[in-house]
Amino acid sequence: MKLSLVLCFSLLLAASVYAGAVPEGEQLVYYRDAKKGWWWYQNPPREEKKEEKKEEAKQGEKRHRIPAMKDYTAEQLWTMHPDDFQSLLMDFQKKAVMKLDEESTMEYLTMQDIARKRSLAYANVAAYVQQKNPALTLPEYSLATPGMAAATRMRTGEMESRIRRAENDFALLYFHSPDCEFCRAQDGILRFFQDRYGWQVRSFDVNRNPNFAARFNVTTTPYLILIYRKSRDYIPVSAGVVTLAEMEEKLFRGIRLLSGEITPREYSIYEHRRGGSFDVGQDR
Repeated sequence: MKLSLVLCFSLLLAASVYAGAVPEGEQLVYYRDAKKGWWWYQNPPREEKKEEKKEEAKQGEKRHRIPAMKDYTAEQLWTMHPDDFQSLLMDFQKKAVMKLDEESTMEYLTMQDIARKRSLAYANVAAYVQQKNPALTLPEYSLATPGMAAATRMRTGEMESRIRRAENDFALLYFHSPDCEFCRAQDGILRFFQDRYGWQVRSFDVNRNPNFAARFNVTTTPYLILIYRKSRDYIPVSAGVVTLAEMEEKLFRGIRLLSGEITPREYSIYEHRRGGSFDVGQDR
């Protein structure tokens, strides 16, 4: 019994001596994590390497670099890659906004002036190349009034001719409803179209033919559909009121597409433009 008391007293004395040797903050950590002890198979805190710190410092300098005009020659600025030039221009802008002094502002405005001159130089070269190579110029006719009038006559003549030749192979399905005010407006346009081209137009009241309308996904009136007699293919012409000019243009394109004369990528091309700058199929 006396031996046990001596051992307990010795342990308490050793603990008190050890606690006195440990700083107060560490004593608190020790008693709070007594179950873990001083080492619980945990990795020690990672020490940042000096190389990593240096790299981070370099990255910070790169992100916030402050350029100076004296570091660049005129030739460098004129021949610099556009992406690099744009980045440098923004750096000069930030510098001017940050410093708010005459020198920094002058540098930024000088960069802007170089940017404008480079853009103008490109526009001049492009104008020269287009004049030297007329095929690269988009307009195929003069933009003057006589040229535009001639182009309109060619376009209109080609549309009307193709629609007339399609009379026996194509027809229109017209979906309408009695209480549709827009349908009454479309009725007059359709009568004029029939008188002009002699096409067959089959009318369907959606209230009396709901299943047939659903077959063509008709959800509104008036609704026009172009059908091809030689196949089951069809294409909508309009949903809502459409003018005669719009109808002719959409019919012209739909007729040529359904009959296999053009592909979707050539949907807007006219025959008189074949081989020109608007012919997307010539480079295939």
